[in-house]
Amino acid sequence: MNIQCRTIHEGDPVIISSAFAEQGWDKPQSLYERYAQEHQKGERVTIIAEVDGVFAGYLNVLWHSTYPSFRSQGIPEINDFNVLIRYRRQGIGSILMDQAEAVIKERSAVAGIGVGLFSDYGNAQILYAKRGYIPDGKGIHNGEKYIGYGDHVQIDDDIALFLTKELR
Repeated sequence: MNIQCRTIHEGDPVIISSAFAEQGWDKPQSLYERYAQEHQKGERVTIIAEVDGVFAGYLNVLWHSTYPSFRSQGIPEINDFNVLIRYRRQGIGSILMDQAEAVIKERSAVAGIGVGLFSDYGNAQILYAKRGYIPDGKGIHNGEKYIGYGDHVQIDDDIALFLTKELR
C-alpha cells in the first residue's frame, strides 16, 4: 500500500464528493470547490491522501479558525478531517495529521482541533489523545456558543470539544 499526500487540485472536488457518496455520505461537490478556491487564496490548506493513486481522505488547515478561542489566539485549526471508511485503521489519518502539523509548524507553535462527543468520533478522540492533544479548558462549543451548566443541546456534529497541541 502506497500512501501519498498532496494539496487539493482543481479536479478533486468531483472525485471527493463521489467517493463519499459511494459510502452513503452527503458531501456536496460545491463544498470541495470552495475548499479548492480558499486553498488557492491561501485561506486554508487542503491536504488529500491517496492510496495507490486513489482518493482515501483529506483534512484542512484553517489559518483563521471560526472557533472563538483559536481565532483570538491565532491558533490554526485542523478542520473537517475525513478518511473513507474502507481506508480507516491503516495509518492514513496519522499521515494526514503529520502533514497538517508540519504545515502549521511553519507558522505557529500550537495546533488546534475540534472533536465530536459521540461514538462516531471515538477513533478520532483516541487518535488525538495519542498524538498529545489536550482540551483547551473552555468546555464544549456548538458552533455558536460555549455550552454551560444546565444548557440543553442536541448532540450532533456541531457539538465539539476543542483541543490543542504544542508543536515541538
